Amino acid sequence: MGASMEVAKYTERLIPSTRIVSVNSIAPTISPSSTFIAPSANLIGDVTLGPNSSVWYGATIRADGNRVTIGSRTNIGDRAVVHIAKIQGDFSTQIGNGVTVRPGAIVHAATLKDHSVVGEGAQVLDGSIVGSNSIIEPGAIVSPKTIVPDGEVWGGVPAKMVRRVTKEDIESITDSAEDMAELAALHAQECDKDYEQLAEDEELHEDREMRADDYWDRDSQAVDDDVLGQGRPGRIFDNTLLNPEEGLKEKK
Repeated sequence: MGASMEVAKYTERLIPSTRIVSVNSIAPTISPSSTFIAPSANLIGDVTLGPNSSVWYGATIRADGNRVTIGSRTNIGDRAVVHIAKIQGDFSTQIGNGVTVRPGAIVHAATLKDHSVVGEGAQVLDGSIVGSNSIIEPGAIVSPKTIVPDGEVWGGVPAKMVRRVTKEDIESITDSAEDMAELAALHAQECDKDYEQLAEDEELHEDREMRADDYWDRDSQAVDDDVLGQGRPGRIFDNTLLNPEEGLKEKK
């Protein structure tokens, strides 16, 4: 009835995942020890992702006409875009080790050297080079073919040098990369769970929210799955009264 009333009919189609996509028979190369690739992230074409690196939710790395290379312990933040240039100029994208590309940033056919940071919503455009231990502030736009020397903070539109980095800045860059690597490992563990593990986690969470502090905690000590033929303590529906077939099996 509802379908017959539609003016513009819509058919929902089941499409394959776009998490890892080949282009011209070239598939992304992902290190076996890469920490985390979010379920909603996209790696397309000639992308190389190094060990202990992470690509976060909604991020897109597209290498459909040139190469994107990402080193180790580098993180590409949520909704960030990493692309190359082929039609207007011929630039690959090179991202070094320990680099942080924060959420919403755009790295387009540029080079980010080791331990650099691109802030939230910032853009690094075609042919630009960001030096080691340099920081691009949030919202800044690095114009095409700009060279940001090592150890400088740039900001503004178009981006200009603001100051030299401090010792605290360098420590913050290192700490940020380490923190994101640890957090990525946690997200990878959670995203790898199957539906049975997720259901068990949800059950445990609800149990802990509702259970009084002075009540027996079923996870405080190891117990048998069955106590006196009545199932595991704390699970009132897992007993022979409600499941007589299980009781019959025990008697046999």
